[in-house]
Amino acid sequence: MGLAPKTARVVRNNEEVEISIDEVMTDDIVAVRPGDKIPVDGVLVEGSSAVDESMITGESIPIEKKTGDNVVGASINKNGSFRFKATKVGKDTTLSQIIKLVEDAQGSKAPIAKLADKVSGVFVPIVIGLAVLSGLAWFFLGQESWVFALTITISVLVIACPCALGLATPTAIMVGTGKGAENGVLIKSGDALEETQKVETIVFDKTGTITEGKPIATDIINYNGYEDEEVLALAAAAETGSEHPLGEAIVESAKNRDLDLQAVKDFQSIPGQGIQVTVDGKTILLGSKKLMMESHIAMLDAEEVSDRLANEGKTPMFIAADDRLIGIIAVADTIKENSTAAIDKLHDMGLQVAMITGDNTKTAQAIAKQVGIDRVFSEVLPEDKANEVQKLQNEGLHVAMVGDGINDAPALAQSDVGVAIGSGTDVAIESADIVLMRSDLMDVPTAVELSRATIKNYQTKSLLGLCL
Repeated sequence: MGLAPKTARVVRNNEEVEISIDEVMTDDIVAVRPGDKIPVDGVLVEGSSAVDESMITGESIPIEKKTGDNVVGASINKNGSFRFKATKVGKDTTLSQIIKLVEDAQGSKAPIAKLADKVSGVFVPIVIGLAVLSGLAWFFLGQESWVFALTITISVLVIACPCALGLATPTAIMVGTGKGAENGVLIKSGDALEETQKVETIVFDKTGTITEGKPIATDIINYNGYEDEEVLALAAAAETGSEHPLGEAIVESAKNRDLDLQAVKDFQSIPGQGIQVTVDGKTILLGSKKLMMESHIAMLDAEEVSDRLANEGKTPMFIAADDRLIGIIAVADTIKENSTAAIDKLHDMGLQVAMITGDNTKTAQAIAKQVGIDRVFSEVLPEDKANEVQKLQNEGLHVAMVGDGINDAPALAQSDVGVAIGSGTDVAIESADIVLMRSDLMDVPTAVELSRATIKNYQTKSLLGLCL
């Protein structure tokens, strides 16, 4: 599926050699450049960088990595170069374990018994028995010929056969899946169509499902006489050329406002804290609270403001000019346009809505509060997402899981109904029972409504078939 790179750069005899990923051995030193996918799991031994682990963990903001930190295969290195020692290769990597979990969960799914099959299991033997008895009665008691008796037997079979019952299932499924396709809801099987109407709880992944999965600048707070646009322009100038998603979000915001960005000099990266540059003769510091504190910048009320922003699920970045705090820029993964409306509609349909994410508890609770989530499962590792879904099933609930990433695939396979976002990864789509081709969450209640209407239609036709 192209989830992991095909090759890796390993250090052999003090030289970097490109080899097949299958040839990487435990304890090999692997070199990673900016923009590379990390080939296997390991521990950093040299260098530092920000690593995008969203595909594996669901954490929307890249994680700063330094010597001694763990890295996960298939995650993406952003803006630095580093070397790491391989600790897990081949089938032992996190990615391989996730794929195995998916396969195991798919293999354990029991087929759904159809109502028509249940009825036929009782009805058919009874009809055959009555037909045979009728034929024998006419032959022995009625003193008729064997031809007449056989005619009676066949007549009973023909008259008693409920044709409508046999046609109800394929007709209902054909119409239901066809209507779904018209509305951008691809239903893979009749089992999925039938099971969806039983769902009581719908679990959403956060990153890329409820949220856009791409950070943007949401707030600008200014200090010491600076205006919002001055703060943004200086921050964007400092981050020009940055490959860090937080920096890219700031630059994109400045471009949207058509701000002129000054040239940057004396660029200096401070690992795990931020950057220091010179812009228009000013020494600019941009980064974390730790950077401000270690540079002895007076924080004013910035700590209270940053705590408030963090409680709203945003990442605050501090900016100082010539040893004075001039602003805070908050960056966040924003909620999709229809997320709140879709969740409200699911509530109106009597369904419980939960959210599961690898993000920290504070961010998860902030997002859940905004969209109206009933239950939140945060800081959940990929291999534990399926376990959380299973716990809900153990409560006696029929559970649907909606997700888009590799990290969601085991949970999609474990759930009674897996729903994948059409813009998601191949492994998520393959694991799901239903695919939302338009990547619109309003299609989730549409899928449930369609299933309920289809099964109601099917049951009505089946009842009429038995009556006739």
